[in-house]
Amino acid sequence: MKVILKETIDALGIIGSEVQVKKGYARNYLIPQGKAVEATPRNRIILSQEKVKLDLQIAKERAQAEEMARQIEGVVCTVKAKAADEKRLYGSVTVRDVVEALAAQNIDVPKRMILMEPIKEIGTYPVQIRIYKNIHPEITVIVEAE
Repeated sequence: MKVILKETIDALGIIGSEVQVKKGYARNYLIPQGKAVEATPRNRIILSQEKVKLDLQIAKERAQAEEMARQIEGVVCTVKAKAADEKRLYGSVTVRDVVEALAAQNIDVPKRMILMEPIKEIGTYPVQIRIYKNIHPEITVIVEAE
């Protein structure tokens, strides 16, 4: 059965693409969930009209993300943590600590956007922030002993 995707599905394709799927998958999951519509001439026309609106929305979101990336790029934040000896920390510096340090500088970033592993030693670390697809500005996190 041919369906037109109304949203991007990693295993199938991007929004607006026409794909061949099994009938059960289309009838039991894709169509009831609103993720796809049956590929008829009428649905092709309707989706092509909606795609223009969607492209405008995507362009607007991308412009906002690029502006936010310019503001965040190169920001340096300092996190203080208890250290056992010269370099090793008792715990670790996590995403939550970085979010709090950025909030102290009036930068609001959701923690799901921060791409980092827990930091376990004192030092300076580059941390990427995923704002939008292919927009990943980098900040510097300095971990100091209390």
